[in-house]
Amino acid sequence: MRTINRWLTSPWRRSAAAALTGALPVLSFPAPSLWWFAYIALVPWILLARSAPTGRRAAYDGWWGGIGFLVAVHHWLLPSLHVFIFLIAALLGLLWAPWGLLVRRFLGGAPSAGRCAVALVVLPSAWLAVELVRSWQGLGGPWGMLGASQWQVGPALRLASVGGVWLLSFLVVAVNVAVAVLLAVRESRMPAVASLVATAAATSAAWAWAPRPDVDGRVRIAVVQPGIVAGQDSGDKRFDQEERLTRRLAGQGADLVVWGESSVGFDLDDRPDLARRLAALSRETGADVLVNVDARRADRPGIYKSSVLVGPDGPTGDRYDKMRLVPFGEYIPARSLLGWATSVGRAAGEDRHRGTEQTVMNVGHGLRIGPLICFETAFPDMSRHLADDGADVLLGQSSTSSFQHSWAPRQHASLAALRAAETGRPMVHATLTGVSAVYGPTGQRLGPWLGTDASAAHVYDVPLAHGVTPYVRYGDWPVHAALLVLAALGVTEGARALRLRRSAPEPLGRPARTVHESPARPWR
Repeated sequence: MRTINRWLTSPWRRSAAAALTGALPVLSFPAPSLWWFAYIALVPWILLARSAPTGRRAAYDGWWGGIGFLVAVHHWLLPSLHVFIFLIAALLGLLWAPWGLLVRRFLGGAPSAGRCAVALVVLPSAWLAVELVRSWQGLGGPWGMLGASQWQVGPALRLASVGGVWLLSFLVVAVNVAVAVLLAVRESRMPAVASLVATAAATSAAWAWAPRPDVDGRVRIAVVQPGIVAGQDSGDKRFDQEERLTRRLAGQGADLVVWGESSVGFDLDDRPDLARRLAALSRETGADVLVNVDARRADRPGIYKSSVLVGPDGPTGDRYDKMRLVPFGEYIPARSLLGWATSVGRAAGEDRHRGTEQTVMNVGHGLRIGPLICFETAFPDMSRHLADDGADVLLGQSSTSSFQHSWAPRQHASLAALRAAETGRPMVHATLTGVSAVYGPTGQRLGPWLGTDASAAHVYDVPLAHGVTPYVRYGDWPVHAALLVLAALGVTEGARALRLRRSAPEPLGRPARTVHESPARPWR
């Protein structure tokens, strides 16, 4: 231990260690998907910040750990953003500087049992505040929320139906804090053990108390994944491939056919021939076809990315324009200042336009669907609003073809399990090149994943459930509770500082005049 402490006396070596420890949680997400590792992944980072010699150094440990975390969970963006990803990580990593300070404040030195108990509430609350700020779509959205690592754990998905992914993040951080206390603070192990017991009890209570979705129907939804289509005229070639795959669905009893994001590269008003071919597919399969148009619109200026429903007579008029665009991928924030990003990566050459409201579509068979496009599936509030507006099935249309050989496709597909569990609605995640996946109303996986090597059409038997989950009813209450905890901390710390200032002893007398002071009067 002494050798490690001596090695960490160098500021740069300590910063490198902080970045490395901050990156560890990435192993909890797909593709490694070591979900259990999330419960100890923050421990080295916490122990490092706890040992900081000063508050400033603890803030640096938080900052550098945040940089490591963000680069790790977004490493697949390197081919697109190049050096820009490090600049973004350095800016957003500052969000973790106060977290590092709080780690040292409550766990540094020889903390009492009371301080450790407070840390078990304050530190997870501070982490949620960081996730809340960086969840704004202008800052990249909620990709890599710590609770999302629990997408395949049944009890965790039950908790998601109560408090969303936010509650999962809170509990994961709380367990990490408890483990760090068990390892480093012998005198305060009882609060740590009590915290672990309370976490287990809360999970068990949620499992028993949270209402389970009651299956009250079934639909058959087909996903069409064309696979990689490149070269000249790729838009027409992709449409041809999707058309061939969709024809195979005739006679399979599909109630809806879903194509992936940017599956149609032309506005259907400009290409009535494509609209007619889609209508013919709807007649052949006996189901409406939900496509995704990525093109300049004929009826208004600008490029839009839109979910468009096509029935046997052509487009039905139901359309959803993507509202939350991917920074740099679909628009460049402050393009006049940051437009140079197009010269160092695959940033958007022209900004796409945003939609103004979410849409629930009626596709026949009594089925109402709520479409989401691309990384909108990462936003729990969007799927919550669709469920509240009456959607029976959530549909995500995505394309991760630019990141085909990275961890991104699997991680993106895993998010649909959380959105399903949060809302009690099944969710279909349809992509161009994989991974496509379908989940039931409790977040359970249905049927096969269509991987990045697949070009296929598959029909999924999807159970329907209704009712309102606590998360849909009460929203992001864990975030609100965390902010109240931090507000109470601010008031308490402010009162404590004021009390210390008032109790400071007054000087006993006038300070002695030094030889350098000028006398009040000259000596005579």
